[in-house]
Amino acid sequence: MALVKYNDNSISAISSAGQLATGSLVPIKTLTASSSSNLTFINGSSDVVLDSTYPIYLFKYINLHPATDGQETHVNFTTDGTNFNVTKTSTVFDAEHNEDDGYANLSYNTAMDLAQGTGDQQIGRSTANDNDSCISGELFLFNPSSTTFVKHYIAKSSEAHTQPRESNFYISGYCNTTSAVTGVRFDFGSGNIDAGTIKLYGIKDS
Repeated sequence: MALVKYNDNSISAISSAGQLATGSLVPIKTLTASSSSNLTFINGSSDVVLDSTYPIYLFKYINLHPATDGQETHVNFTTDGTNFNVTKTSTVFDAEHNEDDGYANLSYNTAMDLAQGTGDQQIGRSTANDNDSCISGELFLFNPSSTTFVKHYIAKSSEAHTQPRESNFYISGYCNTTSAVTGVRFDFGSGNIDAGTIKLYGIKDS
């Protein structure tokens, strides 16, 4: 990497130091839950961009806290902005470890995978609603606007499980459609998202 030395004249010509800091990760939208049934991103709605502008999109879900104890955490996709029922095939494995050190496991998780299913994709299994419990992680969605290829996604989550234990999930799959994916919805299996934040980024030049 070349080093650049700025003088007083050249430094005045810099129009955006922020872009130098953020690099290829471009913030698009932040949603914050407050007893929300779901957090949903729809292309073209409320300043959300989820189209051919970027080849990869990244969702970061941060401290999602369920109102109801022991909830699955879900994500699903739409091609029409209304129906979140895109056909998906996926694979999931997880690593777990109890707080009392009485249980530890690494396994393939058949209960969370999908085989041409239209239901929600689980990205968490049993998040506790203790005051200090939540689930956090990230999901990458690749080329959602393609009308040629399926739409791949990869997610990983860190969950405070009801046992109590740390559960670390690794999920990958594809939306088996050649229609453009235009929206993404996050929710819990039952009850509201009591608190938490999801941030959407576009990854340029990728």
